[in-house]
Amino acid sequence: MNRYEGRRALITGGGSGIGQATVLRLLEEGGTVVAADVSEAGLEDTVQKAGTAAERLTTVVVNVADEASVRDGVAAAVRALGGLDVLVNAAGILRSSHTEQTTLADFNQVIQVNLVGTFLMIRESIPALLDGQEPAVVNFSSTAQNFAHPYMAAYAASKGGIQSMTHALAMEFSKRGIRFTAVQPGSISSGMTDGSGRARQSAGPGLPADADMTLFQKTAPMLQVGHGDFNFAGPDAVAAVVAMLASHDGYFITGTEVRIDGGSHM
Repeated sequence: MNRYEGRRALITGGGSGIGQATVLRLLEEGGTVVAADVSEAGLEDTVQKAGTAAERLTTVVVNVADEASVRDGVAAAVRALGGLDVLVNAAGILRSSHTEQTTLADFNQVIQVNLVGTFLMIRESIPALLDGQEPAVVNFSSTAQNFAHPYMAAYAASKGGIQSMTHALAMEFSKRGIRFTAVQPGSISSGMTDGSGRARQSAGPGLPADADMTLFQKTAPMLQVGHGDFNFAGPDAVAAVVAMLASHDGYFITGTEVRIDGGSHM
């Protein structure tokens, strides 16, 4: 499929996990892409994995939590692409802890990166999207938004805000031609996990050492995909859905979300 031939996309979180998988998927389908990430090393890895398609890939270092960085990064992306048709807000962080031990700084950091970062990227991209072809924005909510994921109150709050904002924006821009949708990943191995689906301990977002794992029984995926100890799917499962939503195939979809969790929350 070449659904993205002649289509210009900006993807945050493009240096790892689902964001990187989405960059590679849209390149595979013929798109011209700017991958944005706070990690230069991650972006270099994405370029390497893009292979010959890297000729249609530009990278830009962006901290989505910083207004000036977002403003400069989006401007650079639009210049490189010559416009903008698709924005994918995949950048995000996960910080898990006992709520009574969660500092205000940690709570605010999750909100700033996930929720405020998504807002800033959208705000700065809207002028270019309004001039784009079949413009579409895909935001990242989570199954944690409306299903109980213990130790993740800040993360759930940030993703709930993103989902609500997606609905509001879809209505606001419905007559101006921009579609807004969201994906709700769950049970996905990504940059936030260690590859088996467990939240990583080393980089900050890991579960508390004394976490009660029985509380996660209701979040176990039902589909048997055989990926990792906990049967988590790879990031390509989400990238495929994002590619559909932001393509012409999704032309009649806006103001809604798609859950991608292997039946964890049936």
